[in-house]
Amino acid sequence: MPSIYDTIKADHQDHRDLLDRIAQTSGDSTERREAWDTFYQDVKSHAAAEEETFYSKLMAQTWGQDAARHSVHEHQQMDDIMEELNEMDMASSGWITRFRTLKHDYEHHMDEEENEVFSRAKEVIGEEENDAYGAKFEARKREERKLIDEKREDSLED
Repeated sequence: MPSIYDTIKADHQDHRDLLDRIAQTSGDSTERREAWDTFYQDVKSHAAAEEETFYSKLMAQTWGQDAARHSVHEHQQMDDIMEELNEMDMASSGWITRFRTLKHDYEHHMDEEENEVFSRAKEVIGEEENDAYGAKFEARKREERKLIDEKREDSLED
């Protein structure tokens, strides 16, 4: 089993690839829609699993509380943009403009996690726990994937 860090980084690379792929599409094309749907589903489940496995563990440290709050706040901001994009016409210039904001913000978030949070997190989730947390993350992500529609409906009702 890959470590928690390798597992998250692999997801991030998939997300970077999808962001680039979406950015190269135009209009309400099948290619854009399929890439967006894949990105949306994977990022939603990734963020929830990350919060519940990785960031919850970091909360045990004082510095981890700030790092976790910051990242969870960024997750919420990106989630809001993704929901806006879901409601917009993919063929509109507004869609690609808003998408570019999401792309920029998410790339910044991933870089921050990988370059700043991971180095500190290794003080809390050391080598002896890497694989176990990687497995927990993957299992939680699979569960979250099943809950995306239900959570979206609950959110829209609020």
